[in-house]
Amino acid sequence: DPRLRMVLKMFSQAAYRSFVDIIRRTCLLSNYKPLQSSIHTSNLLWRTLNQIKRKGRVQKKIKKPSPIGPRPQIRGVILQTMIRTPRKPNSAQRKCCRVRLTNGKVMIAHIPFENHTLQEHNVVLVHPKRTKDLPGVKLKVIRGKYDCKH
Repeated sequence: DPRLRMVLKMFSQAAYRSFVDIIRRTCLLSNYKPLQSSIHTSNLLWRTLNQIKRKGRVQKKIKKPSPIGPRPQIRGVILQTMIRTPRKPNSAQRKCCRVRLTNGKVMIAHIPFENHTLQEHNVVLVHPKRTKDLPGVKLKVIRGKYDCKH
């Protein structure tokens, strides 16, 4: 705001500091974004005008899109069932399947719990739930829907 800059130029250095302090406390300016301190994470630091000029404003993190888009669940047809082994500290044989979703994508889904009777061409309902120890598996089959029994 040019009027604010003009007012700030008229202030002496001490008055300017107290004015900035008041602005920080009341959060009147949108320029002041809190930053985490590297030493004390509980204390929030406010950015000065110089820091904003040098480094720019803090950008909001963009959320990664869901593998099935805005839907909570999506139907798919099983192309292949497989067994996968998890990442390093864990040891198991996780049951997975390659699924062709109704939106045309082919993805791998984890089949939770024990004993499934899924085969090729079965219809399943999946939802976006990542299995952390299986790389690349971002979907989970919902038991009790369509051809996937409890």
